[in-house]
Amino acid sequence: MTATRTPRPRSSSDAAAAAGKGGSTFGPVLALVVVLNVIGVVMVLSASSVNALKAYGSSWVIFERELMWVALGAIALLLGIRVDYRRWRRFGLPLLLGTIALLVLVVVPGIGTNVYGSSRWFRLGPLSLQPSELAKLGLLLVVADLLTRRADQVGEGRAVVKPVLLMFGLIALLVMAQPDMGTTLVLATIVLTLLFVGGVPGAMLGKVGAGAVGAALLLARLEPYRWARMLSFRDPFGDYHKNGYQLAQSLVGLGSGGLFGVGLGASRAKWGFLPNAHTDFIFAIIGEELGLAGAIIVVALFAALAVFGVRTATRAPDRFGMLVASGVTAWVVVQAIINIGAVIGMLPITGVPLPFVSFGGSSLVITMAAMGVLLNVARQSA
Repeated sequence: MTATRTPRPRSSSDAAAAAGKGGSTFGPVLALVVVLNVIGVVMVLSASSVNALKAYGSSWVIFERELMWVALGAIALLLGIRVDYRRWRRFGLPLLLGTIALLVLVVVPGIGTNVYGSSRWFRLGPLSLQPSELAKLGLLLVVADLLTRRADQVGEGRAVVKPVLLMFGLIALLVMAQPDMGTTLVLATIVLTLLFVGGVPGAMLGKVGAGAVGAALLLARLEPYRWARMLSFRDPFGDYHKNGYQLAQSLVGLGSGGLFGVGLGASRAKWGFLPNAHTDFIFAIIGEELGLAGAIIVVALFAALAVFGVRTATRAPDRFGMLVASGVTAWVVVQAIINIGAVIGMLPITGVPLPFVSFGGSSLVITMAAMGVLLNVARQSA
C-alpha cells in the first residue's frame, strides 16, 4: 500500500487473512495502555509521597487524585472504544473551534491559572483543564478529515498543505502564548505525521519540516530564558545552580539506580531534590527505584505501542481510520520520546508529561480518549 492510496473496506476474507498474519491489535494495545497506567499509579504514589506529606499533611493526597484521573481516563477510553471512529469526523471542527476559544481565554489574567510563569490551565475546584491537550485531539481529527476528503489533491499545496499549516499556525501561536514549547512540538509531530501518511510529496513535506524547525528555533531564541534552558541539557552540571539543576538531579537519580534500582519507594531524589518528580520527571524516579531494568521495560512498552499502533494504521478499514491511528500513535510515542529524552539529558527540557505514567489531569484523560479512538479502529480492523 502506498502512502496516497485510500484503503478499501475490509471484507470478511480480508479479516481472516489479517488474523492469520497476527490477529487483531486491539488486545495488545489495550494491554499496553493498562500496564502503563498501572505503572503510572504505582510510581506516582512513590514519587509524590514526600511532596504530598509536606504540602497536604498526608502522603496519599496526590495518589488519590491520580486514582480519580485514572478513573476518568478509563471512562474516556471506554467511550472512545464504543463510539465508531468515523463519527468523530463531524465533531472535529467544533472541538477545534471550542479549543481555540479556550486557548484565548486561558491566557487572560484572572481566568486562566498561572503556575511558574505559564498560564495553561483552568481550575475547577480539585479539577483542572489544559486546553492545549484538547488541541491535540481536535487538530488531529480536523487534519485527518481534510486529508481524507481531499485525498486526490494531496500534491497540491493550496488545497491541502496550506489550510493544514494555517490551522496549525494559529493553534501553535496560541499555545506558545502560554508559553508551552513542548506541546507545540507534539502538535507539529501530529501534523507532520498526518501529512506524511496522507501522501504529501516528499519535497513539499521537507519544506514544511524545515520551516517548522526554523520556526521552533526562532521562537526559542526570542526568549533568553527559554534559549538558556534549551541549551542547558548539553552541560547541566556546568549550570548546576540555575538552568541545569533539574536535569543534574535527574541524572544523579538515574545514576544511583544502577541495574536493578534502590528499591520501590526508596528514592532519595524525591526528597525535595528533584523538582516535578511525580510529573515531568517521573522517569528519573523509575530509573532510580527500579534501575536500568525498570527503565528499559518502560521504554520497551512504548516501543511495543509504536509497533502495534503502526500495525493498526496499516490494517485500518479506510483512509480516515489509517490517518487517525497514525496520528494518535505518533502523538503518544513522540511525546514519550521527548519526555524520556529530556530526563536522560539527550533532548532539551520542554515540560511534557510521560503519557499514562506521569501524574494525570486533562493530559491523561484526553490521551486515554485518543487511545480509545485508536482501539476502535483496531476493533474494526480485525
